[in-house]
Parts: sequence; structure tokens; C-alpha cells
Amino acid sequence: MQPLVGQPFRLGALFGALSRDGVFYAFVAPFALLTCLFGLWPILLSFQVSFTASATALRADASYVGLANYVAILSDPEFRASLWRTLTYTAFAVILNVGFALAMALLIDSRFITRGRTFFKIAIFLPVVTPDIAGYVAWKWLYDRSFGAINAVLDLLGMPAFGGLASVSTVTTAILIAELWHHAGFYIVIFLANLAVRDRTLDEAAAIDGATTWQRILYITIPQLRPAILINCVYALIQFLKTFTVVVVMTKGGPADTTNFVSYYAYQLFDQARYGEATAMASVLFGIIAIFALSAYALGNGERGR
Repeated sequence: MQPLVGQPFRLGALFGALSRDGVFYAFVAPFALLTCLFGLWPILLSFQVSFTASATALRADASYVGLANYVAILSDPEFRASLWRTLTYTAFAVILNVGFALAMALLIDSRFITRGRTFFKIAIFLPVVTPDIAGYVAWKWLYDRSFGAINAVLDLLGMPAFGGLASVSTVTTAILIAELWHHAGFYIVIFLANLAVRDRTLDEAAAIDGATTWQRILYITIPQLRPAILINCVYALIQFLKTFTVVVVMTKGGPADTTNFVSYYAYQLFDQARYGEATAMASVLFGIIAIFALSAYALGNGERGR
């Protein structure tokens, strides 16, 4: 027989580990249940509706039409145009937001700002917690060509008026600025959190060796921010691929369908009771988001594994 010496201690460690796991799962279980109930289940139902005829989609005995809805939307030139428009807008928005957030975080963390850092952090983050609709309504007023503050200032300076939301050539820029104001603070906070825990001794050693400020940023600081850059890029991809609220409040897809992105186009079809096609569009968009997000994480894991 095995000696019993030390067995109580091993049993105690085992029960301790089980109790820790139990506490962990007890806290996680409610959130996992809510995620399944209000997250995964609606997604699965949406996929199911995308395979049904719109006239019967909301009935208990729905009529299934296979891939007919997907064939219909993929052969729809308006959907293809809105998809390309969404991808292009997302590319610009991700680069603009993450790039601006990185620059602002580096500036706030630098030695050039010695006072008021807390004030700047709060001021930058306030738009993130501002209700979407209230913020975009304010921007819509600012852009108004008749009484908007932006064109009023430009007029005082003797500069040409900004087309804002009324011009095809400026509407995308206008909503990009509004979305930058609303979202950039979130990305800045993530960058600042990573800057706070970076290894500053590497930067100090490089400075002693004669490296310039730009060299230290490019070759020491930014490589340490790769996890934050990855997280922000993935979040921004998800955020801007499903751009919706800013379009509903500010442009309604116009002018001339310039801002009629996939989410808004699907909403229009849903409003017309074309449920099968609308959910098919949502499913295609969900698949694109999943592919981009998983690819970004795979790329990040590959970089860390080298």
C-alpha cells in the first residue's frame, strides 16, 4: 500500500483547486448564459431565417428556399455596390482611427505633456460614453450648410463652404470625422494602458546610446504595442464593417447612396418585409467580420510565435 504521509496535503490542494474553479465558473456562468441567450441564439435564428421565404419567415411553419436568398442578394448590383462601399469605408476608418489613436496616445504619454494628462484622458474618452444618437445629431447640426457652425467659421475666414452631408464628394469625410470623434477615445485608452506597462528601460538604454525620439518610437515603443494594435484593429474592423447608427441619424444612406452600407441596406429590406434577403445580407456581413477577425488574430499569433 502507498504511504499516507503527505496525502492530506495533496487532497487539500486538490479541493482548493476545485473550489477555485468552482468560484470561477460560478462568476462566468451567468454571463455565458446571457451571451448564449441574447448573442448566439439570435445569430442562429438569423441564419435560419436567411434560408426561408420572406412571406413565411416569421411563421412557425416557415417555408425553406435553400440558398435562393443568397443567390438573390449576390446577383443584386445594389448589394454588391454597398458591400464594396462598406469594405472601402472600413479600410479608411480603421487606418484613420487606429493611427490617430496611436499618435494621440504617444503624445499624451510623452514628456511634452507634463500637466493635465488626467484632463486630456477624460476629455478624449467622454465622446465614447456619449449616446450615439445625441452625438451624431450634434454633428449633423454642425455640418448644416444653412446654420451649421463649421460653415459659419469658414465663412468668417473667407474660405469656401464645406459640403458636409449634402455633397457626394464630402459626405464620407464628414461621417469619418464624426465616427473618429466618437470611437477614437476607446482605442486611445487601450494604447495608454499598454504604454503604462511597457519596458521603459529599453527606451532609456536607446536614448543613452544616441537613438533619436523617432527611432525609439519606431523600433522600441511601437513593437511593444503590437498586442494593443492588434486588439484595436480587430475591434475597429468589427465596429466599422457594421456601421449603421451614424448613417441612420445623419445621412439615411445618401446622398446618391454614397453612404448606403450593407447594414443600412439590410435594414431597408427588413423594413420592406423582405426578411429572407435582409438576414442573408446580415449573414454575409457576419461571415466577413468573422473571417477578418480570425485572420487578424491568426496573424498576431503568428507574429508572437516567431
